[in-house]
Amino acid sequence: MSATFLTANNRKYLMRASVASLTTLLFKRGFRNLQVQNVHQVNATPKRMVGEAFTLRYIPAREDLDVMESFQDPEHPQRKAIETCPKGHVMVIDSRKDASGASAGGILITRLMVRGAAGIVTDGGFRDSHEMALLDFPVYHQRPGVRTNLCMNHAVDINVPIACGDVPVFPSDIIVGDEEAVVVLPAHLANEIAEESAGMEDYEAFVIEEVRCGRTIRGLYPASEQSRKDFQVWMAKKRSRV
Repeated sequence: MSATFLTANNRKYLMRASVASLTTLLFKRGFRNLQVQNVHQVNATPKRMVGEAFTLRYIPAREDLDVMESFQDPEHPQRKAIETCPKGHVMVIDSRKDASGASAGGILITRLMVRGAAGIVTDGGFRDSHEMALLDFPVYHQRPGVRTNLCMNHAVDINVPIACGDVPVFPSDIIVGDEEAVVVLPAHLANEIAEESAGMEDYEAFVIEEVRCGRTIRGLYPASEQSRKDFQVWMAKKRSRV
């Protein structure tokens, strides 16, 4: 699949957008299966995450191949992925939904953070989650997995199409994470969805304010001709205060 570059403005829009809103925009385009299933944010202070996918794929471990000495090889796919993931990208790991061992740990994920990645997500587990909870770096996993990944995982491929949490992920798809969930935006739709999300987030902020003031959701959510006019007035007042 050819990559589509996410513009700087649209990256900012996606940092504001909720995964809930993005899944609605995807649904409008016929996509029903792009929320990564059964992953949760590790961070104690909620983080937002936006970046191009850089993938790592695991298969089940084999005893004669997955030994401690294998990590000495600079071409070991897990180690190489950590050292080559481009700045601003999100590392997405296909761990076969197996959290019985660690897909990575605090040292490798800290290195990824220092190198300028945008975040990391696995459908397996990470060790050292108590340390990663304090990082200023978005981390998502299924649950803690403390055994070395050599017990259950064999790293085989970097930056190839994978599955993560029952969702297909292609290199350069746009990965967005918030406090609730992670979603995959097909690369060729990401700019379009980002632009639409900006208006959607503004309208929902208007709706929340109106509902708190006692307004009924009828004719408000979903929008009606009158509520759209009211929204434009609300936006004009908001801009005048900036």
